[in-house]
Formats: sequence, C-alpha cells, structure tokens
Amino acid sequence: MQGLVIKNTGSSYLVKTDDSGEVLDCHIKGNFRIQGIKSTNPVAVGDRVEVDCRNAADNLITKILPRRNYIVRKPANLSKQVHIIASNLDLALLIMTVSHPETSTVFVDRFLATCEAYNVPAMLLINKIDLYDEDETEYMHNLMRLYAQIGYPCLTVSAKTGEGIDELKDKLKGKISLLSGNSGVGKSSLVNALIPDVKAKTGDLSETYDAGMHTTTFSEMFELDADSYIVDTPGIRGFGTIDFKKEEIGHYFPDIFRFAQDCRFGNCTHTHEPGCAVLQAVEEHYISESRYNSYLSILNDENEAKYR
Repeated sequence: MQGLVIKNTGSSYLVKTDDSGEVLDCHIKGNFRIQGIKSTNPVAVGDRVEVDCRNAADNLITKILPRRNYIVRKPANLSKQVHIIASNLDLALLIMTVSHPETSTVFVDRFLATCEAYNVPAMLLINKIDLYDEDETEYMHNLMRLYAQIGYPCLTVSAKTGEGIDELKDKLKGKISLLSGNSGVGKSSLVNALIPDVKAKTGDLSETYDAGMHTTTFSEMFELDADSYIVDTPGIRGFGTIDFKKEEIGHYFPDIFRFAQDCRFGNCTHTHEPGCAVLQAVEEHYISESRYNSYLSILNDENEAKYR
C-alpha cells in the first residue's frame, strides 16, 4: 500500500496510509538508500512511500515514490552527507524575528537560496510583532519591502496574540508547508496557534544567548485540515548551503541573476571583473548591500559549520 510519511523519529517512521488514513509505525532495511543522494535520513517527512504490511509486527517501507522537490541542510559532523528536512513541499516558510532573537539577513538569504536551488517556493513569516518597539517595527517594514521587491511574499504574525493567524491559515490552505527558522523564533508556538490540539512543546529563550532552546528533535507533519499540512522542524542556528557550484550561486539570488545577464563576461563572479552589471547595480542601490554580502558569504564559504 502507499502512504505519506508524517514523522521521522530517528529509528522509525510514521506513515499515514492512503486507503484508510491509518497511521503505521514503519521501518526500513539497513541498506535502504536513495540512489544519487548521500543523506543521513534516506526517508524524509513528506515522502510518499510504498509499505509492505504482510508482517504485522514489522511494517517495512519498500520504496520511495519520486520526489517533486526537497530541502536539505548540513548535519552536524557529517560534512559529506546532507540531512533532508522535508520533501514534496508546496511552500517553505522561514519564521524570523526582528529581535528576541534577531534573525540575521545572512541566514534569511541562505535559506532562500537553498529554496531556489531545490525548487521550493518560499515565503517569509515575521513572528512576535507584539514585542517590537517603533524602531524595530520600522526595520521590519524595511525588510518586508526589500524581500517583496525581489519576489518573496512576506507576512507578519503574533503567535501570542493571534494577530495574522487567520491570514496565515488562508496562505497554507491546500498545501504542504514547511515551517523552519532559528531556535526561539516561535515555530512550535505558531503550530499551537494554527492547530491548538497539537500542543507542540515550546521552550523559553536562553537568558545567556537570547536564543531558543531546542524543543523539536525531529521533523513532524501536522494536519491543518483535510488537504493542508504543516511540517514543524528542529530549530537550526544557521543554514549552510549544500554543494553549490560557485558559478551557479548567483542563479539562486533572483535580484542578482537579473543583472548578471548584462555582465560583460559570461563567467563573471561579480566580485572584481570590469563591465560587471551586478557590481554597478549594488553601487546604484538596485541590489541591496545585505543581499550582495550574503552572496559573497556563500561564494567564499570555506567553513559552512558556522551556519548550521
């Protein structure tokens, strides 16, 4: 039978079957791997799979159906492998905060570039708007203008007060949506606001580092309604890009790519070359300095561990 992987517990997988909607506890054989992908988790939340239920005591996942897309990050201490966060996504929402804790634009841009690379539509969701003072609110609106001009939808919410939650539900309707972001930005609180019955575990901010304490260990999918799902993911302190070829990095920045087509040289790195349309666009403020600096940070990435 076929079904949808809704949770990865590390040692097993929960699969919701297509025919009855029953949730089965499933395992994989030790040598089960996806050809061409070196990953720490061969089966991911969002995968559509075939399950052999002939042995009631041991439901085996025998096949993963072709993925439309997936999104990955670097796992700790395994530089040659990737960790698939989720697959078959209609939308990836980056939950960010202007403060408590502050989400860096480098983190935002790395996430968006990864979404571009793996063909996952992305959206920015700014949480905790009930906490921001006048200056922080102005900065938030400036960020929203920047990313909206590039083509990324932006939405503001407060998981605490409920402001913006109904609009967010409308955006998620009929989709499988990933919720990701740094620890402490309120992903689990948003899950609780969207689906109160879930009662996802939330954590307090570390007083020492003003960063969230990890409360979600594995990715898990929750049903918002009959045809809508959200995927809650472990909080990550950074986002290391995966196997980006240097000559292709600019392709994952739509604002840079638009100008790159007018560069004098086809292999322009947009760092020093004469006739570089990108450098000119940065100088004339058609491309923001923050976005260009994020591009450079990926181009010069020699130690991605700091972005995990």
